[in-house]
Amino acid sequence: MVHALQEAHRVLKPNGILIDLRPAADHRRSGLGLGRSWQLVGVLRESLAEDRAADAAIATVIRRGLFKSRSRVRFDLDRVMDALDEFRLWIEDFSRVEKYGDHEWLIERLARTLARAKHGRKITVRGRMTLGVLEKL
Repeated sequence: MVHALQEAHRVLKPNGILIDLRPAADHRRSGLGLGRSWQLVGVLRESLAEDRAADAAIATVIRRGLFKSRSRVRFDLDRVMDALDEFRLWIEDFSRVEKYGDHEWLIERLARTLARAKHGRKITVRGRMTLGVLEKL
C-alpha cells in the first residue's frame, strides 16, 4: 500500500488532498436494534492484518514527509438486516472473502437472542470506519 500512496503523491497537484476512507482495525460487532437502542450480541473474529497494514502504510508516508494529516475521525457504520437468514448469508459470504473461521456460534447466539426479543428487532453489524484527510507536501 505504501507504493500506491507514493503513486497518489506523484499524481496529486501541490497541496492536493487524498481522502483515506476504510474499515478501522477494530472487530465488527453484531447486535440487535438500531442507534442508541442497539444491544451487543457478539464480536466477529476476523483478521485485522490488512487493516493494521493500511494504518502502518499511512504512518510511513507521513513519516517520510510525503503527506501531512489534516484530520482523522473514526465513526460507526451499521449494516442492518431484517432476518437471521439474511445475516447467515452475509456472514458466510464475508467469511469466504475475509478467510476467517466459522461463526456458527454467533448465528446461534443471535437466534437465541432474537427468540427472546421483541418482534421487529433488526440485526445490526456495527463496524468502525476511519476517515482521514491527507495533504500532499
